[in-house]
Amino acid sequence: MPTSVVTGGAGFLGSHLCDHLLEDGHRVICVDNLETGSLENIAHLRSDAFVFLNHDVTEPIRLDEDVDFVFHLAALASPVDYMRMPLASLKVGSYGTHHALGLAKWKRARFLISSTSEVYGDPQVHPQPETYWGNVNPIGPRGVYDEAKRYAEALTMTYHHQQGVDTAIARIFNTYGPRMRRNDGRASVNFIHQALEGKPLTVYGDGSQTRSLCYVDDLIRGLHLLATSDEHLPVNLGNPDHEVTMLELAQTVIKVTGSTSEIVFEALPTDDPQVRRPDITRARQVLGWQPEVDLEEGLARWLSTLGREPVRS
Repeated sequence: MPTSVVTGGAGFLGSHLCDHLLEDGHRVICVDNLETGSLENIAHLRSDAFVFLNHDVTEPIRLDEDVDFVFHLAALASPVDYMRMPLASLKVGSYGTHHALGLAKWKRARFLISSTSEVYGDPQVHPQPETYWGNVNPIGPRGVYDEAKRYAEALTMTYHHQQGVDTAIARIFNTYGPRMRRNDGRASVNFIHQALEGKPLTVYGDGSQTRSLCYVDDLIRGLHLLATSDEHLPVNLGNPDHEVTMLELAQTVIKVTGSTSEIVFEALPTDDPQVRRPDITRARQVLGWQPEVDLEEGLARWLSTLGREPVRS
């Protein structure tokens, strides 16, 4: 039975990854300080094969047992969180990644870091391939997250080249689905709950900025495939087939929920990327991976976990 450590394992993506690994026969050690994660996300996982460790990854991670995989998902990924705790965001990306890599080196484990499409910033190349270096404002309000992830990638590759650690880098594009926090702040979860509560859906700017949305099950499958591959260079994981404007996403959520909510517009946040779409050529070639769940089906699955029946077209 392989043993996997998942930092940020009580969060949105982390808890789904814990589910997946347990189903695949892994022993899972979930490491989380519950700053943005929740015990509710992992309450159903209590078993002899699952261990929860309440720990802040900005402090060294010490374990007495053998480890086969280290999945470093700990991060303040929501704008609401990293703007509320900017120093913590930088520390998780730097100290946290250093400690997770140190654990992988010590245990001779395969290491995977969840990086982000935010390393591309407000891109001048579209769609974004892994070879694009990005257009990031390092001193802007989003810089505490973007640059933390860019540094984490550099640290990961340095540990690979200089320390011989077996590493992988997943650049995750906008993912959505069950267990996203109500106050997460990202568009998909905002729209879902505003629609269900009959409140106006808040679209920023004129709504023309795009995101490519990937359902969580597809993303987790990609992470597992990458972790069990021999790939060391960054790999984009996202859904290029569902690049939608924020206005289109709001309209789709209203349709699927059957809501009568109206759409209102507010000022666009500073440095908000205008476009986002992954080039997943490498994921297809290296991992044989591509997303399978379309947007309306993914939203319907999410709604069903909230106790609501989606409106079928």
